Amino acid sequence: MEYLSDRIRTMATSATMAMARKSRELKARGLDIISLSLGEPDFNTPAYIREAAKEAIDGNYSKYPPVSGYVDLRDAICKKFRDENGITYTRDQVVVSGGGKHSIINVILSIVNPGDEVIILAPYWVSYYDQILIAGGRPVILETTIENDFKVSLEQLESAITDKTRLVIFNSPSNPTGMVYSRGEQEAIARVIQRHEGVFLMSDEVYEHILFEGEHVSMASFDFIYDRVITVNAVSKAYAMTGWRIGYIGAPKWIADACDKLQGQFTSGVSSIAQRAALAALSGKDGSIQMMRDAFLRRRDLICNQLSGIRGLRVRVPQGAFYVLPDISYYLGKTDGTEIVRTADDLALWLLDRAGVATVGGDAFGAPGYIRISYANSDDLLTEAVRRIKEALEILK
Repeated sequence: MEYLSDRIRTMATSATMAMARKSRELKARGLDIISLSLGEPDFNTPAYIREAAKEAIDGNYSKYPPVSGYVDLRDAICKKFRDENGITYTRDQVVVSGGGKHSIINVILSIVNPGDEVIILAPYWVSYYDQILIAGGRPVILETTIENDFKVSLEQLESAITDKTRLVIFNSPSNPTGMVYSRGEQEAIARVIQRHEGVFLMSDEVYEHILFEGEHVSMASFDFIYDRVITVNAVSKAYAMTGWRIGYIGAPKWIADACDKLQGQFTSGVSSIAQRAALAALSGKDGSIQMMRDAFLRRRDLICNQLSGIRGLRVRVPQGAFYVLPDISYYLGKTDGTEIVRTADDLALWLLDRAGVATVGGDAFGAPGYIRISYANSDDLLTEAVRRIKEALEILK
């Protein structure tokens, strides 16, 4: 233990992965656990994508692929960016990686030096913070609340930018809040970035297709900051392909070249079979995206209506993704007669123990006083989970 690097010893374990692991352990012991912790569609990968993977195996796609991904996959990604997002990238501006998380750390390690500041908008996806620390950067957190729909103000952003700022990380639809910035709000943020030379913006757009209200707008589609935006996406959520581990970026060529160089030393090209499946996902449509989106919308309405009936919870209805982030601060400091619930993380663990429902405390998302609930589960299990949560919370006094 004493020989571990400082980097590893100071790094936090992913809160979502930790809760998922604990849930699996309890299930393995025979306990009835409803997991609402992981951000993972409960649907199977569509059949046409699975068939493409089988064909790739039979077609002997078993050699090392190019570091940045197969040319035809990168071309398909360029077409997707052009047709769906209004962004023009060439294949040498695209890098395919082992999931969106891999894409993000590639970018951070490529452009952030030790001591550089990286602005993240809270609540934020758990891994942003520690990935910045891995690069030696300093996370600068812009806090928001349920009262302002978890959206940062322009004044906050402007005042946070210093001569040490290198990167702003933007995520809409948001994990963990599900909130969506409007076109006008995004353009105003882009104008702030434009005023500060040497500041880049990484736009995490993994949930773009799980959108219930408004429109998805890619930050790189604002041409006045196109050359300072890195667009991150993946096939994981839209195509129910979390286990296939395919993410990708579109970026200025010098950043894409840097990510290719870095990836060449870490992983080289990612799974050849998964890449062929991703090519099929992006090239062929079968209505599954719309089917899953409709199911998530129905589940959103179901769980938000039911959570709103629990004493003390405050809920904002999300506009996208498949998470809801209720304010649970009413219950902090309360006790069941044995334990005192002091933090959101405490409450998440308490609900796992007392209700058999796995959620994730908001502390790791930069949201103390909240818990994240994933509604990527069946209607019946969501209803049962909320019933258990309500029953358990009534114990706390």
